[in-house]
Amino acid sequence: MLKRSMDRKVANAVSPNGKTATIANTFGLPAGKDFSCPGQTPTCAKVCYAGKLEKVYKGVRDVLMHNWNLLKDADHDTMENLLQAMIDDFKKDCDKRGAEKLFRCHWDGDFFSDEYAFAWKHIFLNNPDVQFWVYTRVPSAAIILKDIDNLSLYFSADSDNIKTAVELKQNHGIKMAYLAQNFAIGKEDMLKMIGTAGVPCPENAKKIPLISQSGSACVTCGQCVYNRNDIRFSASKK
Repeated sequence: MLKRSMDRKVANAVSPNGKTATIANTFGLPAGKDFSCPGQTPTCAKVCYAGKLEKVYKGVRDVLMHNWNLLKDADHDTMENLLQAMIDDFKKDCDKRGAEKLFRCHWDGDFFSDEYAFAWKHIFLNNPDVQFWVYTRVPSAAIILKDIDNLSLYFSADSDNIKTAVELKQNHGIKMAYLAQNFAIGKEDMLKMIGTAGVPCPENAKKIPLISQSGSACVTCGQCVYNRNDIRFSASKK
């Protein structure tokens, strides 16, 4: 079985004291070009918070490597079966707790092959009762996964891959999640590139807490979860 993860920022259900997630509603793979991130840029390699957690916490690394070892050499049908079994368990957990079915694909890692992206595409299409959201730096995966009703899809951009991000936005309507050194630079860049400033991530800007009794930051905000706008992130959180 693939292993899900709990992430306070994206949790679809939180504890009564508002401090922890109560349902594992996200999935990860090990980061980096040697593993699941063929679209890794120098910028994202430098700031990758998920990759840093892998190095600090052995238990986190073990879960990610477990998932990687099950998927990396699997054929399409095996991938799809593994992913569907994981989502089935997630839906059972949501039903037990009366929680909205919101699932973040890849809190760490990315679509390491087109075959893997197609396996996820079938999962998204076959589970219309789940709202999924994902960020990717893999252009082919973004094109494979565009225009799925219950998937909120973002192409993760920075100064290293921005030309590709603009092309995907203009030619395919794929929303952009742009990382700049600060929010002001990001706003200026996005206005020049695509004519819209995007919405600054409120958790990244320290406007809302990571998690509280009201819910997780991502679910409370809802911008990325429901694909409402292009998004801006700041490496300096300023």
